[in-house]
Amino acid sequence: MPQPRKKFAQHWLRSEKALNSIVNAATLNEHDRVLEIGPGTGILTRQLLPLAQAVVAVEIDRDLCDRLAQKLGQTEHFLLLQGDFLTLDLDTLLVPFPAFQNPNKVVANIPYNITGPIIEKLLGTIAAPNPHPFDAIVLLVQKEVALRLCSKPGSTHFGALSVRVQYLAECQFICDVPAKAFQPPPKVDSAVIRLHPRPITTPAHNPRHLETIVKAGFASKRKMLRNNLKSLVEGDRLTHLLEQLNVNPQVRAEDLSVEQWVALSNELQGSG
Repeated sequence: MPQPRKKFAQHWLRSEKALNSIVNAATLNEHDRVLEIGPGTGILTRQLLPLAQAVVAVEIDRDLCDRLAQKLGQTEHFLLLQGDFLTLDLDTLLVPFPAFQNPNKVVANIPYNITGPIIEKLLGTIAAPNPHPFDAIVLLVQKEVALRLCSKPGSTHFGALSVRVQYLAECQFICDVPAKAFQPPPKVDSAVIRLHPRPITTPAHNPRHLETIVKAGFASKRKMLRNNLKSLVEGDRLTHLLEQLNVNPQVRAEDLSVEQWVALSNELQGSG
């Protein structure tokens, strides 16, 4: 077992139970082409290979790439790419490898320090959704982030990240994964989540405006929404719009559903 490197936030998953939960959540079949981010020692990769048509893995650590190439390099339906997933142009890199193009599912134990940027690259943003969405994204993430991604309006965990992600995908909390499931154990507990990108049910008329008011609305979670948005919209006008939407004017940002955020953004644009 290689020594984990702190600079890559490496923690090796050792729990068979957690591995089975990740793989089961992906509901893989022989037609699926899987993208794995950060395969590490290959413990998850080896579980994915018998179930999928193809697996393309992206690993930033050159030494781990050498180990993986030695262990799995002869596997026909496995492709290993060395580099930083956040900066790689995957579509271009896969042009010479038709069997691995257009992966339709993501299954990964990702570095916790770059969870947000990875999810944004996979899903896109409110203003620029991924034009070729995945069928499913199964990730092992920090539990606190999992709760934020999957929480409902009114929860203390519901925040700007919840709105941005739930605008683009259905989010499901699969299971807890304790710190002891890893070597070395991280300082936090983890969880498996599943994201199902889907057509946007109630699209914003101006997605960039929605991004702006969501960011401002959650700037200070202790304040009422009208106080957080006062730099963007006059207080009486906002109160009137909230009443039109059957929302209490004393509401805080975490109490609005994604649909209510969209409706508010649309009303603000329409009455501007």
